[in-house]
Amino acid sequence: MAPLVRRSWAPRGQTPILLQRGVHHQKVSVIAALCLAWQADSVRFYFRLYPKIDIQARHVIAFLRHLDRELNDPWLLLWDRLNAHRARRTSQFLSSRPYPLAYFLPPYAPDLNPVEYAWSYLKMNPLANSPHFDLPRLAQTTRRHARALQHQPALLSSFLSHSPLFSRP
Repeated sequence: MAPLVRRSWAPRGQTPILLQRGVHHQKVSVIAALCLAWQADSVRFYFRLYPKIDIQARHVIAFLRHLDRELNDPWLLLWDRLNAHRARRTSQFLSSRPYPLAYFLPPYAPDLNPVEYAWSYLKMNPLANSPHFDLPRLAQTTRRHARALQHQPALLSSFLSHSPLFSRP
């Protein structure tokens, strides 16, 4: 709920003031995927928001089912080591299907995960200096900016090219 403060301005002699909520225990959890179609050389961004809850195995499985319907083709899953990703229920779901093939990124390697670049972009650009005083408004604003990001293929491709895993010679 507290915004990342990047830069502000005010008329000369007036200190800029950014009001924000102090102590808070509310959050919006997000699950997302950047999908690269090798033949078409296009990138798609999928996400779901979960206000007030931590992402659990059931949320991961629902998201994977959604991706599987969207992608149609065999696909590969590279993801971080979130507990819900490593949960027994998630592993059983993945082992019961031919696709996706799932591989974990090394621990403590956010620079390899292109989705981290997408979240960093959202936090540092459209969501910066934007305090929210209630959870529905934060979720609505995040959803709006993430949907806008879905329509910027060059920017989505840049998140992949920033990761050493996807850099092309």
